[in-house]
Amino acid sequence: MTADPRELLLSRIRDVADYPKPGVVFKDITPLLADPAAFTALTDVLAGFCRAQGATKVVGLEARGFILGAPVAVSAGLGFIPVRKAGKLPGATLSQSYDLEYGSAEIEIHAEDLLPGDRVMVIDDVLATGGTAGAAMELIRRGGAEVAGVAVLMELGFLGGRGRLETVLDGAPLKALLTL
Repeated sequence: MTADPRELLLSRIRDVADYPKPGVVFKDITPLLADPAAFTALTDVLAGFCRAQGATKVVGLEARGFILGAPVAVSAGLGFIPVRKAGKLPGATLSQSYDLEYGSAEIEIHAEDLLPGDRVMVIDDVLATGGTAGAAMELIRRGGAEVAGVAVLMELGFLGGRGRLETVLDGAPLKALLTL
């Protein structure tokens, strides 16, 4: 692994024009996931950030946040908690609604997975408008835990998600390995 894996990571992200609709350029991370060197580099960097922030647990945001968050948690020696779309988790949950560009959505987490004193890192593939990450941070705090930070593979800077998250971050760091 190189000292700065950003070039490797960027080289493994494929642009897909007009997906999922005309005019959108989708950032496909499946080539990165298929490359063990790139996937390991990504996991190592994110796990290091978790350790540096004193995280005790990792939440992964459905669905690609699961793919990244679970190996990061294992690598860092932390527990993993999935944040799911509403209605996907059995048992008692905490739920949080948030606004999308067109409409709204709701996510949930198992209430018992968060404990007072937990420092929880939010992991996802992309920071776009910040709605899902912001809702996840609200769930973490409502569950009695502290947000250790937010870490993403890439930030789509032109969508303004970082600015929208500043008040919700409440001093917690936001790390984007790539800003596009």
